[in-house]
Amino acid sequence: MPPPAAVPPALAPTDAPPQWRHAVALLGTPKYQPDFKHFDYVNPDAPKGGLVRLSDNGTFDSLNDIVPRGNPAAGISLIYDTLMTPSFDEVATEYGLLAEAVRYPADFSSVTYRLRPEAKWHDGQPVTADDVVWSFEALTKNNPRQAFYYSHVKKAEVTGEREVTFTFDQTGNRELPQIVGQLRVMPKHWWTANDASGKARDISQGTLEIPLGGGAYKIKQMVPGRSISYERVPDYWAANLPVNVGTNNFNEQRYDYFRDETVELEAFKGDQYDYRIESSAKDWATAYDFPAVKAGKVILEEFPNRASGSMQAFIPNLRRDKFQDQRVRRALNFALDFDGMNRTLFFGQYKRTSSYFQNTELASSGLPQGKELEILQGVKDLVPASVFTTPYENPPTGGEDVRRANLREAARLFKEAGYEVKGGKLVNAKGEPFTIEILIANPAFERVALFYKPTLERLGVTVNVRQVDTSQYINRIRARDFDMIITGWGQSLSPGNEQRDFWGSAAADREGSTNYAGIKDPGIDALIEKVIYARDREELVAATHALDRVLLAHDYVVPSWNYPNTRTARWNRFSRPETLPEYGSGAFPTIWWWDDAKAKATGGAK
Repeated sequence: MPPPAAVPPALAPTDAPPQWRHAVALLGTPKYQPDFKHFDYVNPDAPKGGLVRLSDNGTFDSLNDIVPRGNPAAGISLIYDTLMTPSFDEVATEYGLLAEAVRYPADFSSVTYRLRPEAKWHDGQPVTADDVVWSFEALTKNNPRQAFYYSHVKKAEVTGEREVTFTFDQTGNRELPQIVGQLRVMPKHWWTANDASGKARDISQGTLEIPLGGGAYKIKQMVPGRSISYERVPDYWAANLPVNVGTNNFNEQRYDYFRDETVELEAFKGDQYDYRIESSAKDWATAYDFPAVKAGKVILEEFPNRASGSMQAFIPNLRRDKFQDQRVRRALNFALDFDGMNRTLFFGQYKRTSSYFQNTELASSGLPQGKELEILQGVKDLVPASVFTTPYENPPTGGEDVRRANLREAARLFKEAGYEVKGGKLVNAKGEPFTIEILIANPAFERVALFYKPTLERLGVTVNVRQVDTSQYINRIRARDFDMIITGWGQSLSPGNEQRDFWGSAAADREGSTNYAGIKDPGIDALIEKVIYARDREELVAATHALDRVLLAHDYVVPSWNYPNTRTARWNRFSRPETLPEYGSGAFPTIWWWDDAKAKATGGAK
C-alpha cells in the first residue's frame, strides 16, 4: 500500500481553468519553486559507484507485488517510477517525477497529470498515457486493498497525447488528487505481450520472470528466495531531474535473505551485509559489543523519526464474540505488566504507547477543547460519553502492589462481563473457557507473548502462543483466522483516506485490509470523514485528535511500546550530506554514497 497521502492546498472557487503546477503541498505552498535545481538535503555532487548490501528476513517467491499473494522481492519498487515523488524536508509535499505537471479544479472533482515527453522504459519505448491508465486498472482490479484505497476514482482516461485524467465520484475530498500521484506506472506493452516461451504474461499472477521497468535501477540477477540484486541504469531518463539529483548513488543495491533473525544479525557482524535497522531493544543493548564496533569499522547511530507516528499493540480480533465486550478488552490491558516487560525484555528503553498517533502533534491529550471539542459534539450521540470527561490512560505500572491491583481490576472486569473462574479456568455462563491464541511469525515476538501469558493464566485465561512461518501468517491475517496478533499501524503527519482502511466499517471484513481488529463503529466512521474532509491544517489536527481519542476510548487494542528513534548499524563505507532531511529518518541509502577512503580503511571494499 502506498504511504498515507498528502493533502494539496485549497484553491479559491473560480471559473478560470485550473492551472498547471509542478508540485502540491499540504501546508501552504511547496518549498521548492518550479526552477529548483535539487532538494536542499542532497549532495548534488555525490559520486556514483559502489555496492550497498542490505538484508531481509524470510524469503520471496514473486517479482510482481501488485497481487496480494506470495512474498514479493524486497526493493522491487526500485525498477519503477511514480507520477509524483515526495521531498523529505517538508510535510506532505510532492513534486513531479513521471508527470511534469498536475492540475485539478477547485472542487477536487478530478485531477489531470501531464507526462514528461522524455520518460521512457528500459527498452527505450516511451512511457505513455495508456501505460498510466492500464497500470491504474491493473492495480485496482487485482489488489483489493488498492481497489479500496482508490475506490473514489470513478474513471481514468487518456485526455491528451501525454495527459491522463482521473475523475472522482465526489467533490471536496482534498486528498484524492495527490494519492493518484503516488501511482506506480508499469509498461503495458510488456505485461500484455508473451514471454520468451510464447506464453501470455498475466499481471494477476505472481512471477519470477524479470519484469521490464523504467526506474533508476533494473534487476541484475537473483536467486529465487535467497537474493536479488539491482543495478543502476546508466542512461536512466530521469537521472538529472531536480527530484533525483544527489540520489540513487550506488551502482548496485543487493538484498540477501535470512530465514532466522539471529543468523541475520550474526551475518551482519561477519560483514555479509552493510546496513541494519535494529528493531530489538535487547539486541541493541547487548549484541553490538564486538570488535568491529570498538575499532570504528561499524557505526551505531540513531536517527529521530519525525515523519510518522504509530500504534504498536496486542490486537484482539473483534470478529470473535469473546472480544466484543469492551470490559474484556480493558481487562486484557490491565493484565499487561508493561513495566516488568520493559525492564526484563527491553532494558528499559521503551515507553508505553498511549495514542494511535504516538510521538506526533496528532496525538490527543487531556480533555478535548476548541475545534476538537466542536467536532466531537457534532457526533456526540455516536461516541462514548467518557471522551468528554475522562482523558485516556493506560493502567498504572510499577511494583508488585500495582501489579496485584491491576490483576484484581482485570478479574473484576471479567466478572462484570459474565466470566468466572471454575477449576482454575475462566469460563462464561455456558461453561466455555476463555482462550486466546497469540499468533506470531517473528521469533522476536515469542518472548513478548510468553511474558504476557503467565499473567493472563493467573486470571484463568487459557493462552497458546502459536508461531508460524511468514506465508502462513500472512494468509491467516488475510483470512482473519486469529485471536490476537502483535503488530501495529504507522501514521504519516497528514492522515487521510487510508484511515478508512485502518478503522473503517467497510474495511472490517474485507480481505487484505489493515483493519486487523475488525472495528465497525459509526462514530469512528464519522470521524474518519472529518479527517478526510478537513479544510485546513488546524481542522485536520483537531479531527485527528478526536479520532484518536475515540479509538482509545473503545479499548480496541492493548497498547504496547514505542521508541522515537530509528536504531541503525552500518559498516563504515558510506558518506552522507552534512545536514540530513528533517523527515527522512536517515534516508539511507537514498541520499548516501560509497566512500572509497572509508571503505579502504574499513576493509572489504566492493
